[in-house]
Amino acid sequence: QVQLVESGGGSVQAGGSLRLSCAASANLVCMGWFRQAPGKERERVASHYGLRDTTYYADSVKGRFTISRDNAKNTLYLQMNSLKPGDTAMYYCAAGVRSGSNCLGLTYEPAYWGQGTQVTVSP
Repeated sequence: QVQLVESGGGSVQAGGSLRLSCAASANLVCMGWFRQAPGKERERVASHYGLRDTTYYADSVKGRFTISRDNAKNTLYLQMNSLKPGDTAMYYCAAGVRSGSNCLGLTYEPAYWGQGTQVTVSP
């Protein structure tokens, strides 16, 4: 079982920045960030494939968010800039890949989840 612990969430005004961190108990090849706003389905924000250092970003965050990892610390990051009220959500760290899904594809289904950290962006 892989443990994932997120931190770095908080409240910020539109246009501001936050950096989320996810401390993992193991370094898995595929890691990512998802978010879920009230009344909406959970959506993938970004994912990172460690073997090739390649990434996926949702269209809604391209150019504003950056996913990265520090393998020495088993830590995944999400740098979020130019935040908008629409980015308000619970953000979840995820790791691993369920059979049949693809880390960078449209059907990424993680094997492990963190408990989430809240991000609130005010107008």
